[in-house]
Amino acid sequence: MTVRPSGLPRLQRQTLRHLDDPASPLRSRTGPEKADGLDGLATALRAGELFWVQEDMTALAMHAGESLAAARWATADRPAPCGLLFWQGGIGTMDYKGVSIPVEACAWAPFQGGMILWLLMSRDRLAAEVARVYTVPPEHVPPLIPICGAVLPVTTEPVSFAELDLDIGLPEPIVAALATAWLLMQQPLLIDSTRERADKPTARAFARDGLPTPDVSVVDLRRQYTPQDADPHGDGGSRHYRYRWVVSGHWRNQAYGPDRSLRRRTWVPAHMKGPDGAPLLSTQKVNVWRR
Repeated sequence: MTVRPSGLPRLQRQTLRHLDDPASPLRSRTGPEKADGLDGLATALRAGELFWVQEDMTALAMHAGESLAAARWATADRPAPCGLLFWQGGIGTMDYKGVSIPVEACAWAPFQGGMILWLLMSRDRLAAEVARVYTVPPEHVPPLIPICGAVLPVTTEPVSFAELDLDIGLPEPIVAALATAWLLMQQPLLIDSTRERADKPTARAFARDGLPTPDVSVVDLRRQYTPQDADPHGDGGSRHYRYRWVVSGHWRNQAYGPDRSLRRRTWVPAHMKGPDGAPLLSTQKVNVWRR
């Protein structure tokens, strides 16, 4: 079964039922040392906004995250204080005792002075992975299965991923991709964000409980992205180029805020620069390995 944006509120609601029921296997078969962390996950699902990231956007987040060295996890840096984000097609895997476990969603919320982050996979994905040897009972397994949770520090300055205690089990590429996705969501020239309503059965279920039906923010790349060629540090004079060339995707510290006194990491996608119709400047890359 394919998870769709309109079905994400249903997964959120049904997973909460497992978290709120002390007799559920998720709670009863989990040690007391995990109780507070699962409470944090319940907070993220109960109060969080819902996000759905399309495959193209997921791929960009993974790619750009490879060159992102640090991130902040404060409330102002998140798209919502609490949230659940589902990655279409998944966001890679994490290793647990030699087994690769797919990661399909991230949930976050304030927690004990920091931010709790949970990685999750869908019950449908688990069922597909083990179909030949085991049938997953839906009454015992939540639609979104918590895999690994950790608390990240909330600081005023970015914390490098090398300084984070990633020995607690969070895979650095996935953590970097999440931070990258949050940064990309702040770039309206690069990102399309639309709202999708829950499917009708889910909307009726919420209505029966007297709850408003949540929307899902669907995040994707713009199909027509036009980069700005103006040099923000230039003197305002016009420049005339005789060639076109490829500018690789890279991060830039973009000024914003009062008197442009603040800086935000902004992703500049790979693009062509130079006048239309000019010949393409071909360059050859030479790798030099020095001792």
